[in-house]
Amino acid sequence: GTPGVGKTTLGKELASRAGLSYVNVGDLAKEGELYEGFDEEYDCPILDEDRVIDELEDRMSEGGVVVDYHGCDFFPERWFHIVFVLRTENSFLYDRLESRGYTGKKLQDNIQCEIFQTLYEEAMLSYKKEIVHQLPSNTPEDLERNLDQIMQWIEQWMKDNN
Repeated sequence: GTPGVGKTTLGKELASRAGLSYVNVGDLAKEGELYEGFDEEYDCPILDEDRVIDELEDRMSEGGVVVDYHGCDFFPERWFHIVFVLRTENSFLYDRLESRGYTGKKLQDNIQCEIFQTLYEEAMLSYKKEIVHQLPSNTPEDLERNLDQIMQWIEQWMKDNN
């Protein structure tokens, strides 16, 4: 999902409730300096996707990992049994991004990314359509519903696959 939709909040809480490990790809990249340059226009480092894959390969092959990142097209398809794309209404998203200090082109482009469902479409093109699901992420009630829904899915997957 777009920055600001609640991926980290959901991911950390889900990992805690389900007893899974949690990886925030942005934090992983920062800790390991997994970058290949700096984007002046967006004032952020450019992720070295190949190094991120190398860094995560062993953990992902063991399973039981919640991965938190805004994009997904560079991750191997074999890594995921299910993909959730969080979606947030623009009025909520604008306020969240503004409170993070996003301004100008960076703010506008992230809002447009959400309007045009860019990351949902990326997920649909990167994985089998039946494993990609959109979830609303506007309110604390949405968060609880999403956690409950994903926990039910995990429990069913465990029954079916163990």
